[in-house]
Amino acid sequence: MKIVIPGGSGYIGSVLARALHQSGHEVVVLSRTPKKAPWRTVAWDGETLDSWAEDFEAADAIVNLAGQSVNCRYTAENRRVITESRLKSTKVVGDAIAQAWTPPRVWLQASTATIYAHTYDAANDEATGIIGGAEANAPDTWRFSIEVATAWERAFREAPTPNTRRVAMRSAIVMHPDHGSPFDMLLRLVRLGLCGQAGVGRQYLSWIHERDFVRAVLWLIQHRNFEGPVNLASPNP
Repeated sequence: MKIVIPGGSGYIGSVLARALHQSGHEVVVLSRTPKKAPWRTVAWDGETLDSWAEDFEAADAIVNLAGQSVNCRYTAENRRVITESRLKSTKVVGDAIAQAWTPPRVWLQASTATIYAHTYDAANDEATGIIGGAEANAPDTWRFSIEVATAWERAFREAPTPNTRRVAMRSAIVMHPDHGSPFDMLLRLVRLGLCGQAGVGRQYLSWIHERDFVRAVLWLIQHRNFEGPVNLASPNP
C-alpha cells in the first residue's frame, strides 16, 4: 500500500514508518525538518496547502501524527504551539484530502486516550467512555490536555472529506526503546534513582507496545467497517 504519514518524523512516526517500510509498503513522510531515511520524506510546514498534497492522490491511507511534542513545561507559549500545531495540521490534511481527484481510502488521525476522565471504576471504551475535564479538583494541566484533545477531534470531524473513511486513534502511550521515547525517559529516571511514587501512586497508566500500535494501524486500514474514535491500548494498564 501507499501510506502517507504527516508528522512522521517524530518518535511514533519513525516507529511506524520503519515497520511499514520493512513490510514492503510505500511510505511517504511529511516533515517540517526532512531527514535522510530509507523512505521518501517531503517537506511541509503543517499548515499551508502546497505541492506535498500531490502525494495524497490515490493513497491507500493517510496517518496524520503531526503535532508539537507535549514533553515540555506547559508555559503559555508551549500551550499555544501544542494546540495550534494539532489544529492547523489537521485542517490542512483535511483540505488536501478534499481537493484530491482520487482521495485516499482512509484517514487515520492521531488523538489521545487522555481525552477520557480519570476514574477507578468502569473502563473508558469508545461508546460509553466519559470525556474528562469536569473532575473535581482536576489540575489545570489535565483540563488543558483534554481541551486540546477535544478541539483536535472536532477539527478532524469537521473536515470536508465525505469520500474518505475516518478513524480517530485514541492512543495510549506508545512504549518502545528508541531514544527520546517515553520508555527511554522513564528508564533514565530509574537509572538515576529518581523513579519513585508519582502523585498518589494509584493512577492507571494506559500504554501500548510499539508492535501492537503498528498492527493496530494496519488493522484499521484494512477493516473498512470501522469509523470514528477507536482506542489503541493494551488490555490492562
